Amino acid sequence: MSVITLLTDFGTKNGFTGVLKGVIWTIAPQAQIADITHEITPQNIMEGAITLWRAATFFPSGTIHVAVVDPGVGTSRRPIAARIADQYFVGPDNGLFTPLMEQAEKRRQPVRVYHLNKTQFWLPEVSNTFHGRDIFSPVAAHLAAGTPIDHLGVLIDDPVRLIMPQPVRTQFGWRGQIVLIDVFGNIATNLEDKLVKAAEKVTMKIAGRIIEGLVQSYGESKSGNLVTLIDSEGFLEVAEVNGNCAKTLQVTVGDPVELIIS
Repeated sequence: MSVITLLTDFGTKNGFTGVLKGVIWTIAPQAQIADITHEITPQNIMEGAITLWRAATFFPSGTIHVAVVDPGVGTSRRPIAARIADQYFVGPDNGLFTPLMEQAEKRRQPVRVYHLNKTQFWLPEVSNTFHGRDIFSPVAAHLAAGTPIDHLGVLIDDPVRLIMPQPVRTQFGWRGQIVLIDVFGNIATNLEDKLVKAAEKVTMKIAGRIIEGLVQSYGESKSGNLVTLIDSEGFLEVAEVNGNCAKTLQVTVGDPVELIIS
């Protein structure tokens, strides 16, 4: 029994996500469907890519992930499906799968990407505004029903890739940036925990504020204090205890952070 996940920027108000499930179950009625999120900031491909990358590895081998953050829907951008490591990914060719591909390549795991050009695996009528319904969901369902991925399209070697933000070494540490802000207002950075494992003292600078040291959990400090800690994915996070750090600091994704190590 296949697991299919859904990640979109559709929200839940207008029924779009329910339609995706209806299409999948019509073709693959035994599929199990899990919602990763439908609250990606509209058209924010980078946020979708990072969110999917953080979530996908917690699903079992063979999982099929449908990701639709697709500002280019209806244009010449290609629909694609990919086998990355031991999972499958279906969505637009706009860079959504970049961090997953890069991670797999670093680990020397297989990455194979297919242009979905076999229309017999789509819905009979395809709109220019809803490829999540008309292409991506039926393709995922056919995968779940046993159709091999190489029957769904042709192999390509030039999928679109995002330029992922990388930390930059400085005289006193590292310069990074905010890559994700969660529902609590906690600020995730692109600074990995390995950068501070040997440090005797750590200082984080963000939005003109200085945060000294690391804590192990939110509860180690008083309500309203700003803290730096290692998040559940192994990256440095800035948070406000019992508050919304992003609102307090008035920051957004892409804003800089600086890590000082001694």
